[in-house]
Amino acid sequence: MKPKANARALLPILVFLLLYLGLGILFEYVLKIPMGFYSIPIVVVFMAALLVACLQNRALPFDGKLEVMAKGVGDKNILTMVLIFLAAGIFVGVTGRSSAEAVAYFLLSVTPARTAVAVLFVAACFVSTAMGTSVGTITLIAPISVAVAGISGFSLPLCIASVIGGAMFGDNLSFISDTTIAACNTQGCEMRDKFRANFKIALPAALITLVLIFLMTSHAGSSQIEIPEYNMLLLIPYVLVLIGGVAGVNVFVVLIIGIVSGSVITLATGTVSALDLLGNRGSGAAGMFETVMVTVLVSALCGLIRAFGGFESLLAFIRRVFKGAVGGRIGLGILVGAMDIATANNTVAIVMAGPIAKQISDEYGITPKESASLLDTFSCVFQGIIPYGAQMLVAISQAVLLGASVSAFEIIPCLFYPYLLCLSSLVFIFLGARKKH
Repeated sequence: MKPKANARALLPILVFLLLYLGLGILFEYVLKIPMGFYSIPIVVVFMAALLVACLQNRALPFDGKLEVMAKGVGDKNILTMVLIFLAAGIFVGVTGRSSAEAVAYFLLSVTPARTAVAVLFVAACFVSTAMGTSVGTITLIAPISVAVAGISGFSLPLCIASVIGGAMFGDNLSFISDTTIAACNTQGCEMRDKFRANFKIALPAALITLVLIFLMTSHAGSSQIEIPEYNMLLLIPYVLVLIGGVAGVNVFVVLIIGIVSGSVITLATGTVSALDLLGNRGSGAAGMFETVMVTVLVSALCGLIRAFGGFESLLAFIRRVFKGAVGGRIGLGILVGAMDIATANNTVAIVMAGPIAKQISDEYGITPKESASLLDTFSCVFQGIIPYGAQMLVAISQAVLLGASVSAFEIIPCLFYPYLLCLSSLVFIFLGARKKH
């Protein structure tokens, strides 16, 4: 039996948003703490929200609430998500920085200097799709973009924005991205199905972005760019992961292939020692621990909110405001976008919005692959442009470390890809809904 709509059951989400967003603004903009939003222990904030949920509905004993939370955490999709997160972390730990840099240097070495900014965008697209992390991609390629701007005379904000845009392209599409994993598992769809639906939205946005970058840089910068030495063999693990993912091979098999090939190649080329490789695997998995803990806590929290009628209340609101096939899809996009603006983390936004999005999809006849695609796409749109997101902050910090000066508000006007991705998503929604009716 469905629980009755109860808006008060949404209080834990409000508590989380107020604590996280409030402290983030305080740290970042009042106290001027670098990366202030990411100084907040998000696991602790979720624990506070979970405590608020446990204090609600006193008619249900605490043991009963534990049972509700356990059912939410024990879902097959949640366990699958956790295991994939850990495997993806190990893959990134094994391949490391040198493999990703090899991709960027290879692309820059085979193209004319005047196309360097467009190449930065393409390199970021490739690396983020292979690595499954936008922040990791920006960390690796943003320093290269600063060097390109300094040598060639291209606009530094445009160079950095191109890297951020490319990073969000891969974050949105990658088979091993935590956003893809979260979107597919919360909506119950195959990754290759979500990829195909997503690709139709992302490709037009990426191609138009490339054209805009070419037009803006065709008459600027002509110096030859000096490329450091790199090893082509380091590209192989990424290529294998991409091919396996597109071919529809099971994601665990794809990741194992990537981990094994990456281990063999990095050892054979002397990139790392056997001991360092073991440590890198551990640090890669450890890098996913916070994401895993957030997934577990959000699952428990959503279990209580659903049981107490919070989701029914939210659905009732969406039914009143958003009508028809188009309205349901836009409502889904706004839901995950609002979560992302509040949390500054697109994975957390998807995990939080996922269960509600699933109910919206059932209500409005949205297929799982389409709802997963919209969840991932709209979260990446907002995450790519918010000035306090990790992507923007990491890019700026990398530039500052190299002696360059640039602000988020200089970069934001040059973020062509996120804006075009939003436009492409809306076109997809309107055309898709029309075909269904």
